[in-house]
Amino acid sequence: MSDEEKIFFYQGGDAIGGKDGLKSIKQKISELSNIKNVSFLLGAGASSDAIPSMKAMQEEIAKSINEGADDEIKKLYQNIDSDNLEKKLTILHARKNYLQGITNADTTETSNTEKLIKSIEDSMYSKINISLSSVDAEKSLGLYKQLYQKTALRNKDLSRINVFTTNNDLFNEKALDTLNINYNNGFGGGLERVFNPARFNFTFSKKIDANLEKFEPLENMVYLYKLHGSISWVEKEGNSLFNIHEVPVTGGKDKGAGSHVMIYPTPLKQAQSLGTPYADLIREFQTKLSQSNSVIFIIGYSFSDEHLNNIIYQSLASNSSISVVIFGEYSDCPLAKVKDSRIYRIYGTDKEDKKIHYFEYIVEELLPNVDENIDTTLLDSFVSSINALKGGSVL
Repeated sequence: MSDEEKIFFYQGGDAIGGKDGLKSIKQKISELSNIKNVSFLLGAGASSDAIPSMKAMQEEIAKSINEGADDEIKKLYQNIDSDNLEKKLTILHARKNYLQGITNADTTETSNTEKLIKSIEDSMYSKINISLSSVDAEKSLGLYKQLYQKTALRNKDLSRINVFTTNNDLFNEKALDTLNINYNNGFGGGLERVFNPARFNFTFSKKIDANLEKFEPLENMVYLYKLHGSISWVEKEGNSLFNIHEVPVTGGKDKGAGSHVMIYPTPLKQAQSLGTPYADLIREFQTKLSQSNSVIFIIGYSFSDEHLNNIIYQSLASNSSISVVIFGEYSDCPLAKVKDSRIYRIYGTDKEDKKIHYFEYIVEELLPNVDENIDTTLLDSFVSSINALKGGSVL
């Protein structure tokens, strides 16, 4: 424990907030949360309580390969001069493409490269596809629920919130389903849910006059954009312009044979993002950040995706009414060095040594309720009672 706060609050590179920095931060976040267009960019840090970091994942995979793979696969893995899992996968994919593109290539080399790629990607999948009902997932799921309890219900005159995430896990979907909050993730259909980017232009509305064709947007509505894909997406042929399907996933189970999970986090993702569905999702990111009177809250994102960073830079160059709020120090990030009053950085520790830029602290302490008079525990109780009724008979 500490008797003093170590709060850092910057606007355009200049420290602001004075002695009571935490109060100033809360006031500014509350103010920005009530402008017309609100977006969140959630990175790996938002799920870090349940999903291993890329570094931890790399260490576990390396140990598994060194202990269980055959000598040729092990040697191939060890010969890649990098401790970064993304770079290893990039090199392996480049090697595979090279071997497939030359004549008289050693088929054993090609086969070993493909086996190693599959081994790494399958391991990553299993570490991301955890059971959301497990004890390990309980805390993270609770934080996602708090996020949506505090942000999803907005005044009808304001736009619905946009949540962009680089994560492949299903915490967002599970939290939204549990809270009975409608969300649009670009997929539609009945028995087969197929990706269609046109759906991002749709809104869910309710009829407000039984005698007139008069509608208004649903208040509890979220737009969800999974910029790097999802463990519940597969690529397969179907009766659609797009061959990306959303399928049920059983947490804690390996993927089914023949499914192609999208996409694995490697620097190749910038090249992969040129195709559907990634080009469509990136375009939506760019479109939302170009809207006037906008704010984007950046949480748990490491700024390691240049194609996303460039869109943020471009939006600052072209949209004079956007604000960018970065939770974290990121002193080496170009945005941290720009003297622009539209850019805020928030990080540090409170008197109890809790990190104020962590996802947990942000959703529990910094984000305001849409209505500060709403007790979110009442919403929890209401949802629980509805779920209980579903399991029994309703008179």
